[in-house]
Amino acid sequence: MTRPTEKPRNVVGPQIRVLRSRRGWSQPVLAAKCQLAGWDVSRDIIARIELRIRWVADFELMLLAQVLGVPVSNLLPRQVRWDKILPAQAE
Repeated sequence: MTRPTEKPRNVVGPQIRVLRSRRGWSQPVLAAKCQLAGWDVSRDIIARIELRIRWVADFELMLLAQVLGVPVSNLLPRQVRWDKILPAQAE
């Protein structure tokens, strides 16, 4: 996953991995389908998103949902631990 000292850069990685796996797609297959939909993405980028070490732009999120055949809301976790994601607030 992410390095212990780093906060995750996205909240959708695990859901993308689950949805991809349920379809029996490898990371290269998902990358190829995204490329056919117009996003120049590699297997490495898909892996980094799934591992939550790469930020995901809004258009990428929408394209991933389209390629996976789900609403964008299905890529979002049901619960988010904001203290694990947001930077610490200065006092």
